[in-house]
Amino acid sequence: MTNEDTDSIVADSRGKILTIPNLLSVFRLCLIPLLVWLYCWKQAYAWTGSILILSGVTDLLDGYIARRFNAVSDLGKVLDPVADKLTQGAMLLCLLTRFPLMWLPLSLMVVRELFMATTGLWIIRKTGRVLGAEWHGKAATVLLYAAMILHVFWYAIPEMVSMLSIAICAVMIAVSFVLYGIRNIQVLKGG
Repeated sequence: MTNEDTDSIVADSRGKILTIPNLLSVFRLCLIPLLVWLYCWKQAYAWTGSILILSGVTDLLDGYIARRFNAVSDLGKVLDPVADKLTQGAMLLCLLTRFPLMWLPLSLMVVRELFMATTGLWIIRKTGRVLGAEWHGKAATVLLYAAMILHVFWYAIPEMVSMLSIAICAVMIAVSFVLYGIRNIQVLKGG
């Protein structure tokens, strides 16, 4: 296979809609109402945590499949983080009913994502590129999922453990916000 063949395959996959990674992202979107129902109405915390873990695993799986099998698509670059953020936002709102300090990572996440969406759209208009996630965004996601899973499964979590896990998560979201901000502003300036 020549470089031209590889470039053609990659170019073809960018515009595809019906890919396994995209289907996994849609599956994660469909899990959100189930998470809310299990947590808020059924108070089935073990089931909620299990579904949250399933959502996280399918998130890792869709990224792996997309990269490994050249199934990265522009839709997937948008759909994957939307599924992530809606899942995280819904779960944080659920947890807020029992853990008031969850407002901190939730509000930081909302501000960061609004900034990312706004600057991301400007970048697409200016350059035609959809920028992907970076290490710090992935680290923030891992820490956020860890904090959420901890709070879902550990019903009587000690206040200090709760506060510490939320604080660590919030700091990483803030660091990620700053680093994404620097990157996006540099891209918009043409750097």
